[in-house]
Amino acid sequence: AATGLKISDLGASAQMHEPDPAKRAKHIDEAKRFIDLAHQLHVPYVRVFPDKLIPGEEKQVTMARISEGLHTLGEYARPAGVTVILESHGEFRSVDLLVPVLEGAKSKSVAFLWDAHHTCVEGEKPADSWRQLGKYTRHVHLKDSLPIPGKPSHERRYVLIGAGDIPVKATVEVLVKGGYKGYFCFEWEKRWHPEIEDPEVSFPHYAKIMTEYLNQAGFRA
Repeated sequence: AATGLKISDLGASAQMHEPDPAKRAKHIDEAKRFIDLAHQLHVPYVRVFPDKLIPGEEKQVTMARISEGLHTLGEYARPAGVTVILESHGEFRSVDLLVPVLEGAKSKSVAFLWDAHHTCVEGEKPADSWRQLGKYTRHVHLKDSLPIPGKPSHERRYVLIGAGDIPVKATVEVLVKGGYKGYFCFEWEKRWHPEIEDPEVSFPHYAKIMTEYLNQAGFRA
């Protein structure tokens, strides 16, 4: 606080799809502990995951369980001044799954973290995703990638922004024109993908190219 630094959000890994009661209770507890910490640190958002569709279970049942978990956490977070943000992640990468889950949460303290990479890989154009999810979007993850020959479409090699085929620039334009006021967060998963560029390379590159993208989109701080 003394140096004027702000924390954009806290990233809990709580998974709202979990059907097992004991495991689910642990995920809910983890998220609540992150909410408590966010309140203490004056952090506005706590990220959670939807993650998976349960084999053999009706899709709507899984989605309703996720919405129920979001509602529980949203109501817990509201008095603390914290918003729970659901990330487009795992098998939940398209508007047809994400919008109903967010609507079903029925809490003003539940919103959306748009990992734009995942929706683009799913085949959605940034403008189409924003059209349906923009009103919920409070935080954004940006990264670029290329297909890996012989691998499923969602398994990709992360590359520096602008070196892949993800429309990051178009995403930035959509966000700026849509009046988005949150952070443009660079997600660089070196921990899980040690083969990608070091942060000493990728971070300065991101800062440089994002400055160009934001200026070209007409962004004004």
